[in-house]
Order: sequence, then structure tokens, then C-alpha cells
Amino acid sequence: MLGPMTSAATTALATLERIAPITVFLLAIAVVAELSDRFGVFDVVGHWLARRGRHRAWLLWLLFALFAVSCTVFLSLDTTAVLLTPIGLAIAQQIGVPPRAFALTTLWIANTGSLLLPVSNLTNLLALGRFEQLGIGHAGYVRLAWLPALASVLATLALILVMHRRTLASGYTIDPPSGPHDRTLLVVGMVVCAIVGPAFAIGLPPWLVALVAAAVLVIAAATRAPDQLRGLPVPWLMTAAFSALATVVALAHAAGWLAWLTGLMGQGSDAAALFRVAGVTALASNGVNNLPAYLAVEPAVAEHPARLFAALIGANAGPLVTPWASLATLLWLQRCRAAGVQWRPHRLALAGLVCALIAVGAATLALWLRF
Repeated sequence: MLGPMTSAATTALATLERIAPITVFLLAIAVVAELSDRFGVFDVVGHWLARRGRHRAWLLWLLFALFAVSCTVFLSLDTTAVLLTPIGLAIAQQIGVPPRAFALTTLWIANTGSLLLPVSNLTNLLALGRFEQLGIGHAGYVRLAWLPALASVLATLALILVMHRRTLASGYTIDPPSGPHDRTLLVVGMVVCAIVGPAFAIGLPPWLVALVAAAVLVIAAATRAPDQLRGLPVPWLMTAAFSALATVVALAHAAGWLAWLTGLMGQGSDAAALFRVAGVTALASNGVNNLPAYLAVEPAVAEHPARLFAALIGANAGPLVTPWASLATLLWLQRCRAAGVQWRPHRLALAGLVCALIAVGAATLALWLRF
């Protein structure tokens, strides 16, 4: 019989083996997103959207929101929070409209828009292995996810439109120009981003796609403009924290410390059961953080795909109330402060609660209808 120390080591190693492809993806996609930004991809696209807005704030916002959804789906929610937030704030400032509608769009869409593909959120990548054990591969995941994902995004955008209807009813007269960029690097960045999205969508291994894309961009930068590689913010600390959290939760489960969650999550896959799973997961995500919250509830819902996806809804669309509930929120707050945009914590939390209730509710209802 294995001793306690040996058993713990085995659990830790199994957990690290499970998350190894996810950590590779996390590191590589961060490099892809940052270098694409440095090459000017997001700047050019953002200003292209401003020119296509036809001097109508609502149309510009809608185009920006669709861009944020695409960025979240294909390049992960953290990319939207980190790179699109300053672009949205800058465009709003340049065209002379209050920035809050654009800022909230990047924050809320980064979370509520992260259900469609496994690469959209780390929780989805964690769940993919469980879905495969249930006979649901990448294509099956997308078929399961598309309706709840659509409902979550539409509910979020409808709420923002209602909240900021006066701002979005205004017009603007200035088409902000794009900054100067190295044309070769810009083209390389755009081509890589254009290929990465479909590669993720058809089910190629996310870690491999992200790694190849990062290598192409690093080689292009090293060849054309080595200074672009200086100070590249690779999220080593974030990756280490993610690995540590996953290991701690796995050890807690192995020790039986989280068995009480099974009773809390209930049983069954009817509407009430799915809303219960999504609600408990969302509550836990706001209490601690969505990654450990998902890992904590996963064993209690892994027997049925609808219950498993309901947990993803709670972990993805739910963590909008507390700033620590999602890493994307912390990154977004940092970008807002850097741009001089301040938020009253209680008002942001209240608005986030409303959005979470609406988005989680809409997505869970769509999931139940899907089954």
C-alpha cells in the first residue's frame, strides 16, 4: 500500500502531467498576443473599426464588441482584458465619447464570451479532458457550447446597450489615425492571427498551435526588429500560480477535504440542477477565484456533460463581482488605472452582479434547452 507521502506525490505528478499542455498554451499564447500587439495588429484593427463606425457611436461600439468576442474566443479572455482594454479606451477618448461602455465591454466579454472554444478559457482546457472521458471531443464540445455561448454574449451586449444607451446614441466626427508600424511585421502578425483562429476551431492541439505561432512571431521579430523582444511579459508567475493551485486542489480532493461539495452541487441534469451547478460555481468563483473553484467542483459534476458545462458557465460567466474572481478582471483594472479611468468598487461590483446573473442565467437556460 502506498504511504501518504507517496500517494500525495503521485497525485501531484498526475496533476502536473494533466496541466502541462495547458501551461505551454498559456505561455505561448501570451507571447502571440503581446507580439501581435507590438507589431501593430490590434492598433490597426481597432482604428479600422473606428473608420467603419460611420460616425455613429453605437455602430463603432458594436464592431468593437464583435472584435472583443473574436479575440476572446480565439486568443483567450486574458488577451481581451490586457490588449483590447487600452485600445478601446484610446478610441473612445479620441472620438470624444465616455469610455465606460468600451471598458465594460472588454471586461464582461472577456469573461462571458469565453465559452465557445476550449482555448477561450483555461477552465475550458481543463474540462476538455473530462469531456473526452464522456465521449465528447473537440467538435462535440463546440456543438455543446455554441448555444450557451451565444446566449451569454447576447445577454451581456444587451445589458451594456441598455446601461449606456445615451452614450452610444451619440455621434463622432473624428476618424482616429493608426500609428506607424513596420509593414512586414504587421503583415506577419495579421497572417499568424488569421491562421491561429481556424487552427484552434478545427481542433488542432492548442499547445502546439500556440507554440508554433509564438515561434514564428519571435523569429520574425528577431530577424526584423530585435528590440521588439525586449521586456516581453511572459506570464511565468501566473503559470506557476495556476500549477500550484491545481495541485493544491487535487491534493485536497485526494484527502477527502472537498467531499462536501458533492452534496452542495446536487444531482441530476434538469433545469433546476443545472442552475444550481452554475450558481454554486459562480458563487465559489467570486469567493476565491474561478480556476480553483472549477477544479474544486469538477469531480462532483464530471459524470454528465450538461452538469460539467454548467460548471463552466458558472466559472466563466460568473466571476464578475469581486476583482479577484478572475485574473482577467485584475488585468483589466490595471489597464484602466494606467489610462486614468477609475471605478467605484461597489458600483462596479453591483453592475457585475447584474451582468453575471443575466449572462449565467441565459447561458444555463440555453444549455438546458440544448439537452
